[in-house]
Amino acid sequence: MLNDKRLVFAAGGTGGHINPALAVAGEIKKRYPGAEIIFIGTAVKMEARLVPAAGFELRTIRISGFKREISPAGLRHNIKTVYYLLTSGRAVKKILRDFRPDIVIGFGGYVSGPVVRTAAKMGKPTAIHEQNAFPGVTNKTLAKSADAVMLTTQQAEKYMSAKNKPVITGLPVRGELLEADRLESRKKLNVDSLPMVLSMGGSLGARAINECMLETIAARWRKGDIFFMHATGRDSYEQFRSDLAEKGVDENAPNVVIRDYVDDMAECLSAADLVICRAGASSISEFQALGKPSVLIPYPYAAENHQYFNAKVLADNGAAILIEEKDLSSGVLLEKLDMLLESPGRLEKMGRAASSMAVLNATDRIIEVIERTVATREKTDG
Repeated sequence: MLNDKRLVFAAGGTGGHINPALAVAGEIKKRYPGAEIIFIGTAVKMEARLVPAAGFELRTIRISGFKREISPAGLRHNIKTVYYLLTSGRAVKKILRDFRPDIVIGFGGYVSGPVVRTAAKMGKPTAIHEQNAFPGVTNKTLAKSADAVMLTTQQAEKYMSAKNKPVITGLPVRGELLEADRLESRKKLNVDSLPMVLSMGGSLGARAINECMLETIAARWRKGDIFFMHATGRDSYEQFRSDLAEKGVDENAPNVVIRDYVDDMAECLSAADLVICRAGASSISEFQALGKPSVLIPYPYAAENHQYFNAKVLADNGAAILIEEKDLSSGVLLEKLDMLLESPGRLEKMGRAASSMAVLNATDRIIEVIERTVATREKTDG
């Protein structure tokens, strides 16, 4: 159905926006080799590296988001952002006129706004996907004109006023995660029979989580009843290891593994019994897909505080414990760890709750919506 179609994907800024779009685009290309696909993004954010690496053409525009800080630098940035907003429509229009897409799909980030908005004004079929339980300002605005609105969770619908009823599709999860074998992963990581706690704060790390895990590992490693794997973020790795050594933690302890980054997430996540981390939409979808209980510490400065709402959905369903950063301390974290690890039945119940929320065919559902949107427009125009 899409074999001779031209598709534009708009996604940028973070992997949470870009990777789901790449997963969908990759599957479309596999099913429909004749489909032509391009991405629109910026030349300076993650899409500039990830999109070409995945084999897709990236056409760039200049766009940025507003900074909330009140400072001369923030003011200069915001003046530049206003200029980009005023001029981006012209750049997008040229790309769309040259490429002549059959549909334009926005997966979030600053770039989605002008791309989807311009496409709609030009009469092109449009679709958007919202990853978070609390939609961002851009998608809330685009939903009023988009032909199709796709949501990761049902909870997001109540915050939107959409042109057409939104469709719950879930969020694509990487295939290697679904194929990972828990026992084999634990064997490779030398976890043995200990409960494994995987903690992390993303590729850049999270200072609050690092500080708490430093105290938590120092307080518990000698008991040897927990296997800790903590990812510090690349900029904090050396300092974290130094601080851990100062607290007397043996760097060769068999139950403590410190990394700068988890680059084998399928292996580590499948091996884990409990995950401690932020509450990004992609991470949460992975925990659901693998049925992993979690302690979620939302990033408090995320746009519209969306990570809090993501975490609350899991907490309300019994799949996670939510700790706001303002309430976080090593004492609180140790208390939650002891409560969970001393009650395997509770962990299993949380894992089952997470699994029950998983949407394992999200990519299929998204492609169905794209196909239907294109077909509907063709039928209308025909």
